[in-house]
Amino acid sequence: MFSVPSFVPRSLSEGGCGSSILTNPYFCAMNYGRKVGLYTLGCKLNFTETSAIARELQDEGFERVDYDSIADYYVINTCSVTEQADKKCRNAVRQALRRNPEAQVVVIGCYAQLKPKEIASIPGVNLVLGASEKFQLSKHLILLQENEVEGGVVAGDIKEVGFYSRAYSGEERTRTFLKVQDGCDYFCTFCTIPLARGRSRSATIEQTLQVAREAASTGVQEIVLTGVNTGDFGKTEDGKERRGETFFDLIQELDKLDVPRWRISSIEPNLLTDEIIEFVSKSEKFMPHFHIPLQSGSDRMLELMKRKYKTDLYTQRVEKIKELMPHACIGVDVIVGFRDEQEEDFQQTYEYLRDLDISYLHVFTYSERANTRGVKIPNPVPMNVRRDRSKQLRILSEKKRKAFYDKFEGDQRSALFEAQEDEGYMYGFTDNYIKVRLPYDAKQVNQISDVQLVRSSAFGYVDAELVPVIV
Repeated sequence: MFSVPSFVPRSLSEGGCGSSILTNPYFCAMNYGRKVGLYTLGCKLNFTETSAIARELQDEGFERVDYDSIADYYVINTCSVTEQADKKCRNAVRQALRRNPEAQVVVIGCYAQLKPKEIASIPGVNLVLGASEKFQLSKHLILLQENEVEGGVVAGDIKEVGFYSRAYSGEERTRTFLKVQDGCDYFCTFCTIPLARGRSRSATIEQTLQVAREAASTGVQEIVLTGVNTGDFGKTEDGKERRGETFFDLIQELDKLDVPRWRISSIEPNLLTDEIIEFVSKSEKFMPHFHIPLQSGSDRMLELMKRKYKTDLYTQRVEKIKELMPHACIGVDVIVGFRDEQEEDFQQTYEYLRDLDISYLHVFTYSERANTRGVKIPNPVPMNVRRDRSKQLRILSEKKRKAFYDKFEGDQRSALFEAQEDEGYMYGFTDNYIKVRLPYDAKQVNQISDVQLVRSSAFGYVDAELVPVIV
């Protein structure tokens, strides 16, 4: 590791040249015209943090460009949930160098924290920044630009991560993702996230509201709450103790803001309390949509994974949601092929999900990750068996989604439409997360409109018609 000056990331509420040690007129002038291309792998939280970092760079005089453009710097924000994410990082480095062999390549994110030396050895990588250091990216680019450092690795011990960086996504999407929590204390046996992101931590409710107001000021109609373990909101920024605030407290305060729609991206079943479900059922702003990780329908596998619940609790959560909100959409994360998953365990999972009143699945094929307890469990599942099980659950997911969509044919629901045009059509999502399609109309972009659901398609959407507005 090389030595750099101490630096405290500034608040997202500050901005402009001169607002920090390095953002003074001299540095802004020096950075002006220096182009940075950013590329993000992985989860919604990564996209949220990339957006925050991009705004920081632009405040400091850098120009953000598309990753497939010619840039002076290429920054890759990595994931390391699966082996495929590691390979994608290497591909992104090669793509950057093909565009500009003289560019500086910087790798940040989870993979950078977990395997900094391995990444630094990739030909063309100039700098690797760990979990804390990625939020000081502008400083490190300036030091590279001034030839004050020659590159290398700047990644501290994850146990020493001592601050929480607030963030929201903005310019890329109609919906904004608001980071409300980071890190995880659970240490499931399949997961590297605690090693890559550190302790569970968050800002205060008031600080989170401040960032939420800033996100809302961009004119978005929907804000999605995201984090590593979103429902664990309420721990101090260094992750050492709870401050007496809960996720339930947070959503009650967010509900008071002038934002048409809120959505919870993902929440663990043991943290999804009855009071949260009841609150969402009564709220006019929080959408009837829950994404609840399951990982396995076999209690034996849940124990091997060191999950904090069994299937009976998961069933209770689903039944509670459907009792209060029969129209609610419920998404499920599930992992297939974890170590020692027997055919009986997989069949239990399949049958459990088949019979459960859920709407769709996110299916992950297990891949062994270094330094996790899972790799010490005997009896790995052959890769061809993992792929076959994954295929079966993906087919089940499509059947579940189609059945959920079919229930609402002929109904009227509100939908928020995206900006992208696809062969003369535009797409949006209803309050209960049904993907709908309309003939493209620019006036509907970023608008919440009442639609009638006409016909469910086999391609994952429902054709809809606008409901005439009666003046």
